[in-house]
Amino acid sequence: METKMIFIEARKMDLVTLLAQLGFAPAKIQRQDYWYKSPFRNERTASFKVSRERNIWYDHGEGAGGNVIDFISKFYQCDAAEAAKKILELQGDHGFSFHPPTQTRAAAGEKKEYTQNKIVIQAVRPLQNSVLLNYLQERKIPIEIAQQYCKEVDFLLYKKRHTVIGFENQAGGFELRSPSFKGSSSPKDVTFLDKGKQEVCVFEGFFDFLSFAVMRPKIVSELTNCIVLNSLAFFEKSRALMEQHDKVFLFLDQEQSARQKAQTAAEWNKEVNVTKYTDCSHFYRHHEDLNAWLVQQSQPRQKPSTRLGRGM
Repeated sequence: METKMIFIEARKMDLVTLLAQLGFAPAKIQRQDYWYKSPFRNERTASFKVSRERNIWYDHGEGAGGNVIDFISKFYQCDAAEAAKKILELQGDHGFSFHPPTQTRAAAGEKKEYTQNKIVIQAVRPLQNSVLLNYLQERKIPIEIAQQYCKEVDFLLYKKRHTVIGFENQAGGFELRSPSFKGSSSPKDVTFLDKGKQEVCVFEGFFDFLSFAVMRPKIVSELTNCIVLNSLAFFEKSRALMEQHDKVFLFLDQEQSARQKAQTAAEWNKEVNVTKYTDCSHFYRHHEDLNAWLVQQSQPRQKPSTRLGRGM
């Protein structure tokens, strides 16, 4: 698709839909204005407004705003071209419509409840759904590995019930995945697996973490702490947590925005003249992420490489 067409299609993406897919639900809705707690910082009072009619946003806490491309550019800290491509990727990630049903007008004095456009967790249990187990098999994650770190989650969204794989974060929210769904429940946060070690491995998403657990189970279970960002937007916010360790090994994706984060870490090394952060993406440099590397290595008639190990 030509660059001009990519921008045209990206601008069509509904901001409310996009925020829902990223795991953000409005704190209140006033006609066509949707108010959120800012996706860019922690706050108690919602100061981030989306005009759904105009499909633009304004962050009153920072005095900044823009369109959907501006939002993704700021959220992922990437340029406009990369943001437009990311929007199109997000458009293709879900298997259902995020557009909420038309709200009926409440009777005079009646309080409106806007819960249809918010993910509502209903049940959490051990993984057992055959569709999800098959999905894990396709991603080359053994069930015994997945069961250590993931749950089977039922949730409601727009009155539709979904059953997915859930990966819990530090704040009690979940990253939610199935063959037809990719999203998050609120609150969104990182996942920190603390083994009391002085080294930490940092992963962009939980399937990359699970992939590493498949390839190097002893390292994950005994020899290192792990941080799963669950969103690249949490990279800088997690610096204080990463800095608590002597060594930080980065297993980020190969896309431009992730490469920029790896470069940021390299700059942090220069600040203290010490190699604290190590970019490990060269181990899977010909693949988009660590899970893609695992899937390719697991194909028939191919022997998995032994290069990915403690030389992190």
